Amino acid sequence: MESLHLTPDPVLNTPGSADYFNSHKSKPDAGPSYIIISGGTGCNAICSAFARACYVLPVSDDGGSSSEIIRVLGGPSIGDIRSRLVRLIPPAEQGSPLDALRTFLAYRLPARVSEQDARDEWRSIVEGRSPLWTGIPNDRKEAIRGFLVYFESEVLRRAHKSFSFLNGSIGNYFLAAAQMFFRSLPSAIFLFSSITSSQAHILPVIVTNHTVTISAELANGERLVGQCEISHPVQRETSVEHDERPPVSVFDAVSPTGEMLTRQRNVMFDAQGKDEYSVLDAPITRLYYINAYGHEIHPSPNPDYISNLSSNEVLVYSCGSLWTSIIPCLALRGVASAIARSSSLQAKIIFLNSRNDRETTGYTAVDYIDAIARTLNTRYQVENYGLGNAATTFPVSAFVTHLVHLRGGAVPVDEVQITKLGVKCVEVPSDVLGRDGVPMYDAQCAGKAMAEILG
Repeated sequence: MESLHLTPDPVLNTPGSADYFNSHKSKPDAGPSYIIISGGTGCNAICSAFARACYVLPVSDDGGSSSEIIRVLGGPSIGDIRSRLVRLIPPAEQGSPLDALRTFLAYRLPARVSEQDARDEWRSIVEGRSPLWTGIPNDRKEAIRGFLVYFESEVLRRAHKSFSFLNGSIGNYFLAAAQMFFRSLPSAIFLFSSITSSQAHILPVIVTNHTVTISAELANGERLVGQCEISHPVQRETSVEHDERPPVSVFDAVSPTGEMLTRQRNVMFDAQGKDEYSVLDAPITRLYYINAYGHEIHPSPNPDYISNLSSNEVLVYSCGSLWTSIIPCLALRGVASAIARSSSLQAKIIFLNSRNDRETTGYTAVDYIDAIARTLNTRYQVENYGLGNAATTFPVSAFVTHLVHLRGGAVPVDEVQITKLGVKCVEVPSDVLGRDGVPMYDAQCAGKAMAEILG
């Protein structure tokens, strides 16, 4: 499916704004409008199947180079958002300015070198001497470089925390600098989209300038703090230069016993190794947000997220990590009623993972549906008791109408049981196979699923 290229009104509409997105819904050849709940890289492979899509992403990822930005500078995590923004840069010929921009903003500093070598390469980039700048128009180069210089100055102001540039994402640094400068993550997203000529409509699930932390409660009562610890814990990198633990900041979480949970240094997470994981001691029973003192909190979702649930035509729960990519976008007050009572949503579709991961070991398709419905039916605020204030529990079909799964997938699908829940199963083939022979999603099979569901 070809991506839709739209020309925004220079005065009234700006790419990424709700007005801009909604003003193009009437185009008869554009297909339905989607709101896609996703995170991480799970959804990246199927993005091009959705011509007019609004992406809702969590801001709680504390792995990779995001961990180092959060440790030293604080603020919401922007790693998942940067990944999606880069993915949605319009296609361009190799060697073109747009292709050069994509290469530059997707670039990572090396991970397996000395800290000094990583700093030297960063210095050549921020000073404009790096070959990575080749092909980027000078006006955009200086705009990006200005924010990288600002990022450098913020790091130097906190020199006592010894920021590590190992494995650092240049796109993350640019987006983090813009967020700090504007004090607004949506504004930073707008700047990124404008510089890359993208009409990507991306919404952070929570609009905040502070660090957002999630916690998972297991069936045995154990608690895991932070997305990295829940999804893919990795060994903390140490070196001669950085043997000492970094100073505790106001953004560090505190355990229920009062023990300070110091954030890890730059987490060298390799996505290739996510297939190899240690099984959780017990299944996850719920996921919730905590503040800097480890207390459970109930933040409000981005108002644009709620409004888009009432104006788009198809809701997609994307493939990806269930508990750390999808559930953080659902475990917020007001989201359940916005989904269940939306008059515009014609279909609410789960793209079932083709295999389970650490978060969903032993899950069947019914368990995925149950986790989503149970999370959405959770009460996230104090209820008023009395006549007319009865709590509403929605049926599964109010949240999920279809389940898409791949033929030959490793997650069991009981179509009879799922149909009894009011959910229709849609099986699609895929020619893309993982290293273990299990099929994987791509834009083509996602498009087939949408064609079958929407006719």
